[in-house]
Amino acid sequence: MLPRFRKGLGGPLAGGRQYWSHVCLDDAVRALVFLVETHGCSGPYNLAAPEPVTNAEFSRVLARALGRPTLLPVPEFALRIRYGELADDVLSSWRLAPNRLRHAGFEFEHPDARSVVASALR
Repeated sequence: MLPRFRKGLGGPLAGGRQYWSHVCLDDAVRALVFLVETHGCSGPYNLAAPEPVTNAEFSRVLARALGRPTLLPVPEFALRIRYGELADDVLSSWRLAPNRLRHAGFEFEHPDARSVVASALR
């Protein structure tokens, strides 16, 4: 996404209504270390920030952080032509919550899209 958005050519994908459960790389690594080092943590855990947003909102946050507009939404048919069946993965809506991870005591440094984007751009 970043190259398109830096050029001012970014926008939401296929309407942008699908939820994106994002996570900062630093938080993901910290969470994995936490799970390995914390007694009693086993089984599946969602490594996703606690405040998921739609693709349209994530696009707005990224564009704002770069000082660029979000003028060019990407139509679904363009994604399907470019990525084929893989477009389903991009267009799927996953509103994950890290409930088990937070209950185990993990605290996110970047819980929302704004801080995730800011961290990624540093």
